[in-house]
Amino acid sequence: MPRRRIGFWYRFAAVLCKPPLVVLIKRDWRGMENIPAEGGFITAVNHNSHVDPFAYAHYQYNTGRVPRFLAKAGLFRKGFVGAAMRGTGQIPVYRESTDALSAFRAAIDAVERGECVAFYPEGTLTRDPDGWPMTGKTGAARVALQTKCPVIPVAQWGANELLPPYAKKPNLLPRKTHQVLAGPPVDLSRFYDKEMSPDLLKEATEVIMAAVTALLEEIRGEKAPETPYDPRQVRIEQRRRTAAREKAQAQAQAHAQARTHAQGTAQVQAQREEGQST
Repeated sequence: MPRRRIGFWYRFAAVLCKPPLVVLIKRDWRGMENIPAEGGFITAVNHNSHVDPFAYAHYQYNTGRVPRFLAKAGLFRKGFVGAAMRGTGQIPVYRESTDALSAFRAAIDAVERGECVAFYPEGTLTRDPDGWPMTGKTGAARVALQTKCPVIPVAQWGANELLPPYAKKPNLLPRKTHQVLAGPPVDLSRFYDKEMSPDLLKEATEVIMAAVTALLEEIRGEKAPETPYDPRQVRIEQRRRTAAREKAQAQAQAHAQARTHAQGTAQVQAQREEGQST
């Protein structure tokens, strides 16, 4: 595949990052033939380690089609990292801001210019206890339906064994293998030319995440849970349990106070009656 639009900064980042990646992890990379040689497209990738953006970028760099990641806006602001993020054409995301939609507009512009935009649809490191993909956010589906570009599902495994989610120290030995499997484009044609309602975006996102999960099942040789881990539902359930626990504690405290009050009243009454009898 021809290398296009790589540029100085991406090549410079590759010079810095590839040698340690080659030393630290072995590679089992498949499905590169599914990465389009020309035109704009999206990759939807699972996220299970702080290392996997570098490992996955290495995989796609070797296809000649470098990814433009959506990343926290703070990384773009200053210093060498900011210069590298800007120079490599990454896309800033302003979370919880009126500028949040600008990331989607920038992603759409990049796809329409013939670039690849890499999405982590989960939005963060997976919180599934066994490392399976969680429910996805709708950004990738929104850009895909707006542009009708190919969506390439990608599953990866192994970087999480080098640096598990939320761990601070890597497990260097034995040397880990980074496995990547890119699949054929996800068929989203039934969602085209329809109103992009929340329900439609949610359904399209579920189709994308199902494709990513199926690829990870193939890599791991295991079946994923029937229902993907949903952090929003988990938070709701945690709040419900916390509220129920606090209510039970408040009721228990009220009952204890009532018993104490009743015991005190009974004691005073008994003392009064004893005084009267004497």
